[in-house]
Amino acid sequence: MLTKLTTEKQMKFLCLLCCIAYFMSYLTRLNYAACMVELRDVLQITKSVAGLPVTACFLSYGFGQIICGVLGDRFKPQMMIFAGLAGACCCNLLVACFPRVEIIIPVWCANGFFQAMLWPPMVRIMAECLNDKWYKNSCVLVSMASSAATIATYLVAPVCIQVSGWRAAFFLPAGLGILAAFFWYGNTRKLAADGVVPAEEGRAGTAEALAGERKAGTMEAAEEGRAGTAEVPAEEGRARTAEVPVEEGKARTAEAPAEEGKARMAEAPAGKKGDGKHSLFIQLIVDAPLVLILLAIVLQGMLRDGITTWMPVYMSETFGMSNAKSILSAAALPLFSVFSVLLASLLLDCLKSEVFTAACLFGLGALAGAAMLAAFDSLPVFCILMMTLITGCAHGINLMLISRVPRHFTRYGKVSSVSGILNSATYVGSSLSTYGFGAVAEQAGWMQVVIIWIAVCAAGMCVMFLARKKWARFCGR
Repeated sequence: MLTKLTTEKQMKFLCLLCCIAYFMSYLTRLNYAACMVELRDVLQITKSVAGLPVTACFLSYGFGQIICGVLGDRFKPQMMIFAGLAGACCCNLLVACFPRVEIIIPVWCANGFFQAMLWPPMVRIMAECLNDKWYKNSCVLVSMASSAATIATYLVAPVCIQVSGWRAAFFLPAGLGILAAFFWYGNTRKLAADGVVPAEEGRAGTAEALAGERKAGTMEAAEEGRAGTAEVPAEEGRARTAEVPVEEGKARTAEAPAEEGKARMAEAPAGKKGDGKHSLFIQLIVDAPLVLILLAIVLQGMLRDGITTWMPVYMSETFGMSNAKSILSAAALPLFSVFSVLLASLLLDCLKSEVFTAACLFGLGALAGAAMLAAFDSLPVFCILMMTLITGCAHGINLMLISRVPRHFTRYGKVSSVSGILNSATYVGSSLSTYGFGAVAEQAGWMQVVIIWIAVCAAGMCVMFLARKKWARFCGR
């Protein structure tokens, strides 16, 4: 277990470090997708071949999330983040130095695995070191950092292409990423050297913990003694045997599944010794609608990364924009996602359910897709606006299901594992859409792709409505 931070200053600084690390993660991951329309021309390859490095990256990222999620619960998360960011920078340098598609594909696949070493450990750090208020703030701020990095990528990439060529779009993030990795490493070591908890509080906390243990033990013994020897008062006996009022019986019946589930889950870690970890995890999957949440995350990943990856190609082919202008138009997607993350957080405060909030956002995305279908090849500004709205909803869903849901598993010591598994599902969807949308566009045209976007949104809304009640029971709401 990591130590909870105790001062506002420490929490702000840790949040800043997480934002910088995640910003650089996106900067060193999205630059290939941003330059893909240019690389397709330079390397003389088809759309489907040009999408293979991104597909390989998404697949290795998704698979790596599961591995790194488990490792993030067992090893130092700070070192995993440093190693992942440094490895991603090396992959960027290799792509810039060896521009051949047969080299780029395995290198970008390795980049995906290095990137997977960041998010699950980061969620664990935020969940265990920050209080509830700062955890919520950090989820929003880290999501905004990823959106800011996406904006920066789609603004800087066309400038690099125009000024000095596409290689600069890989050299620049690699250099900045290495600096960010050492900045993270040095400052997390400093937090650890400072003891995270101030010396006086640390000593006081230790003393209080020991005293509390002794006091708790004494009080428990006394309570057991009283409970074992004290006679039940007559009134209490009569109350026990009396018939339960109808209203109370109904309330007990309604609350029984949630209370029983919480009690069963709370007892699981202590009740199992040999296979406790495995049985606990299986129990979590059964009691929480993780399968449905995973399916919704796959659909969300198809929308978010599929549209972001293919929008420059769509704008170039449908409206005849230049490569630089089509890449620049894609900067509108993450620009709106900054606001969508904030709006999704506010919507969650009103609806009180991550799953129901995600269902509403999927529904809004379906409406935006239906509106876009009417003018998918005639109104470029309107199409950009609708694609921006769909991806904004996807970013809001990402905040709900990948950032906020794992916090509910803190008490079971499975934050990093659950976060890794959930985030891996995003990139299953991303890999499917990166190759699939390009193939559908080649065979049937972009209108069919837009229809698929609408269908994905509608399916996501249905899945989240199915999961709503079970999630409410798991959370005790």
